[in-house]
Amino acid sequence: MKTYTYRTIIEPDEKGYHGFVPLLRGVHTVGDTIEETKENLEEAIRCHLEGLAKDGIIPPQEKDAIEVI
Repeated sequence: MKTYTYRTIIEPDEKGYHGFVPLLRGVHTVGDTIEETKENLEEAIRCHLEGLAKDGIIPPQEKDAIEVI
């Protein structure tokens, strides 16, 4: 199994923390603590990648990303 690494962002919000993966559209989660949010992100990323694999789609990689702020 191939290993992928993704940049994640965790921000405080009104109910705890919100985490997301900029390169993987739709991968968002929340948690009461930063650690819980990290765990939830790992699961969300894994599920997203499994779905892409099932559909025969090659997952995007950070080296292919261009970030404009």
